[in-house]
Amino acid sequence: MTVETDATCLRLEPNNPAVACVIWLHGLGADGYDFQPIVPYLELPESLPTRFIFPHAPTMPVTVNGGMAMPAWYDILEMNVGRKVDKTALIASSDRISKIIDAQIENGIAADKIILAGFSQGGAVAYHTALCYPQKIAGLVALSTYMATADEIQQLRSDANRSLPVWVGHGSMDDVVPESLGKQALQKLEEMDYNVQWNVYPMAHEVSLEEIKTIGQWMIQQLTGNNDK
Repeated sequence: MTVETDATCLRLEPNNPAVACVIWLHGLGADGYDFQPIVPYLELPESLPTRFIFPHAPTMPVTVNGGMAMPAWYDILEMNVGRKVDKTALIASSDRISKIIDAQIENGIAADKIILAGFSQGGAVAYHTALCYPQKIAGLVALSTYMATADEIQQLRSDANRSLPVWVGHGSMDDVVPESLGKQALQKLEEMDYNVQWNVYPMAHEVSLEEIKTIGQWMIQQLTGNNDK
């Protein structure tokens, strides 16, 4: 794969012209390079040339971290079970990611060959973006995250993505985003009748090799239309 980078994102281009795209959002305090190492372990086949886009969040003060400036998709105001966040900033980040999806479609990638993935804070943005995006995409991967804009999603969700396949993974020992918050998101998804796969792993606020390999198999199924496995 060819690596391309600029101030806004990291891009990995396949050896052959891309027919699919995965857009992956990092967590608080990280950047687009955070998940670059997982790409080989997804084991997507050469017959499915896939572009990976890892956007960088902007740097902003984060209230729960004493106002320290760091890469963040939005400000977190309280680290309680309710997870009080700056929803305006979250939705602005979601709009930015929607424009990245728009650009991929304009460049020849079919909307239903695009998967959106997000970890932690990035997952909250991915939830909002994928469920509200006006064209049908291939799937959503939500990792160690929560649904911060459930009420807004309920109002704004897209008819095109009402049957969106959603793969959710969480660590049973996560002390940053407790599993209970992941289950709250799962409950909201089920109430809205989404096709959800819920997966729990014996880990903290992280990803595991087993999880990444399983996600890779799921991505292949969504991108090839082979969903019977």
